Amino acid sequence: MKNGFNLLCFGLALLIAGSASAHGGGEGSRAGLPVPEISHGEMAVIADYRGRIMDLAASAVDTNEPFRRVLNYAEIQYSYCLWGRMPGSVTDEESPFNECAHAYLAATKAVLLAMRDMPQEAVVAGEIASAVDVDMVRRGLSLVTCRFSGEGFNTADVVRPRWSEIPLHPASMASLTGFAAILAAGFFVLRRLLRIQSSE
Repeated sequence: MKNGFNLLCFGLALLIAGSASAHGGGEGSRAGLPVPEISHGEMAVIADYRGRIMDLAASAVDTNEPFRRVLNYAEIQYSYCLWGRMPGSVTDEESPFNECAHAYLAATKAVLLAMRDMPQEAVVAGEIASAVDVDMVRRGLSLVTCRFSGEGFNTADVVRPRWSEIPLHPASMASLTGFAAILAAGFFVLRRLLRIQSSE
């Protein structure tokens, strides 16, 4: 319940902030670092290896500023995409969260590729990259694309979910409705506990 509550609170905060501004990776400042695009097929595999990639990146010692900026962008985009928790955010092209998933996974891929050139991380990063390549071929995802597959990103531009499209996407709507129900239940339970304590 705690995780669902935290997720909903963050999601509602983003909804309020995001509704006032446009999403998108191509209309903001170009002052940041470019992040190469990622294909729809690559996303599904990189998502499976994201934990290993980010753990390795977090322990990297011999880093530079561009690497840290792309790593930070990957983390920021991941949180904006509600930590990948929304159903279909990676696999469903029609998901309101698919473009922001492209952004954090493109940055994750860029982080992995950068670590292949780092002395202490090169071996493990190379092993992960090889495993990704094998999975891509095994699952036949190499040529799978979608409307966001050719979109590059920039560390200066946060890609937000398409909030206005959530009511039109049943899986996203169902998830947020579920979180809202958890929040409401938690609120009433908390209020009841506070009343009991105040009456004692």
